[in-house]
Amino acid sequence: MITNDRERKEAPAPSSGESAPERVPAPDAMRGATQQLAQLLGRAPVSVSALRPTDAGWEAQVEVVELERVPDTSSVMASYQVVLDPAGRLMAYERTRRYTRAQVDREGRR
Repeated sequence: MITNDRERKEAPAPSSGESAPERVPAPDAMRGATQQLAQLLGRAPVSVSALRPTDAGWEAQVEVVELERVPDTSSVMASYQVVLDPAGRLMAYERTRRYTRAQVDREGRR
């Protein structure tokens, strides 16, 4: 189930009679995460900052411009955690952080 940035839901696991779908390759998972999130948000993601396989499929951190400003270093960015099933279908997303484009992370902080 697709969620907003306030709640997160997981997809049900396949029943014992079903075989697990084959995992898509990492490049396909990255493309799927960005394309599907863009459809939901109405904004094109600018990058995938992390991607990792999980037992349930894939998890990605996707960066999106939420508010464009001039100069662009003051634009408001958001980081979304995206959960994909093994076939690359988006199952959940959650906004985990908002920041200005020029902001640099300090050690110990995300």
